Amino acid sequence: MRLHLFIERHMDEILAEWVAFARTLDSGTEDMTLLQLRDHAEAILRSIAVDIDSRQSSSEQYQKSRGNSPDEGSPHSAAAIHGTQRYQVKFTLAQLSAEFRALRATVLRLWLPRVDTLSVDTIREMIRFNESIDQALAESIGTFLSRSNQTRDLFLAILGHDLRAPLATLAASGALLARPDLPAADAQKTVTRVRRSTLVMSHMVDDLIGYTRTELGSGMPITLAPTDIGTVCRSAIEDAHSTFPVAQFDPHFEGELGGMFDSVRLHQLFTNLIVNAAKHGIAGGPVRVHAVGLADSIRVDVNNRGPTIPRSAWREIFQPLVQLSGVGSEEHGDRRTSLGLGLYVAREIATLHGGSIEVDSSTERGTTFTVFLPRTPGAT
Repeated sequence: MRLHLFIERHMDEILAEWVAFARTLDSGTEDMTLLQLRDHAEAILRSIAVDIDSRQSSSEQYQKSRGNSPDEGSPHSAAAIHGTQRYQVKFTLAQLSAEFRALRATVLRLWLPRVDTLSVDTIREMIRFNESIDQALAESIGTFLSRSNQTRDLFLAILGHDLRAPLATLAASGALLARPDLPAADAQKTVTRVRRSTLVMSHMVDDLIGYTRTELGSGMPITLAPTDIGTVCRSAIEDAHSTFPVAQFDPHFEGELGGMFDSVRLHQLFTNLIVNAAKHGIAGGPVRVHAVGLADSIRVDVNNRGPTIPRSAWREIFQPLVQLSGVGSEEHGDRRTSLGLGLYVAREIATLHGGSIEVDSSTERGTTFTVFLPRTPGAT
C-alpha cells in the first residue's frame, strides 16, 4: 500500500498511538482532554501525506534538505501551531521532539508489514516521509522557541519594571537619611519605606530562586522540623503588613497546628498568598487568614474581597508568568506587570510537603486560596 494512502486510511489508528504516547510524557498530560492531546496531529499527518504524494524535483529535494522549503517557517502551518500550543501547555522541547520521533516510528511500524515488496518506490516514499516529518518538527520547534524567547524577554522586562520602583525608593531614602538635619519622625518613616522596599525585592528574589530551581529540575530543598503553622502565618502576616500597611489582616487560628514542615518554605508560601490577597483585594479591605487543625492535616484559607478570578483561569494562575488582566487593585499600580511567579512557587512548596492548593472565587464569597498540608509529609 502506498504510504500516503496508508496514512489517510489508518488515521485513527495512528492518532490513537500519538495520544497514548503523549500521555506517557511527564508534563501534566493526565489532565489534558483528548482534543488537546491530539492537537493538530491529524492536520500534520494529512499535510505529510499530501507532501509524500506530490512531485518533487532533485533541486527541490536538495533545497528542502537545506531547510529552504517554501512552506518551512510558516507560522500558520499545523505543525507550527502545534509547537505554539505545546509550549502553552508546558511541554519541554525534548518532549515536543519525542512526539515526532514516536510519530515517525509509529507510522513506519504500522505501514511496513503491509508492504509486499521493498521496491525503489517504497524507499522513495520512506525518504519523502522522513523529509516531511523533519520539516514538521522544524516548524514546531521554530514556533516553540519563538514563544520561549518572547516569554524570556517579557520576563526580563517585567523584572526590570518591578525592581525599578523599590530601587528608586531606596535611592531616595538613602539621600534623605544622609541629611544631618532630618527630623527623627521623618527618619523613622523613611526607614519604614526602606524596609518595605527591601521586603518587596526579597519576595521577588525568593520567587525567582524557587522558579529557577524548579525549571532546572533540581527542585527546592526542604528541611522538615517541628513547626507551628500559626506561628508561620503570623510571621507572614507581619511581612505582608509591612509591604501593604493600609491593608487589614484578620487572622483566626483553631485546633492543633503543629506538624513536620519546613518553616522557611512555608513562610514563603503563606507570604505569597497573603501579599497576593492584599495586592488584588479591595483597597483597605480585610484579608482573612483562617488556619484549622484537622485529624491528619492542617487547612489554611486566605480570603479577600475584590475582582473575581474566572473559573476558566483557576488552573492557569498557578502556571509561571501568568498575568490576568482586570484582576488587581489600582491603588497598587498596574498588576499586569507582576512576575506571575508567587502562586506557582506556592504550589510547588505545597507539593513538596505532600499538600495542595485550591482556589475558589465568586462575587458572594470573594477569592479564597486553600492550602492543605499533611502533618507528616508522605504519611497521607
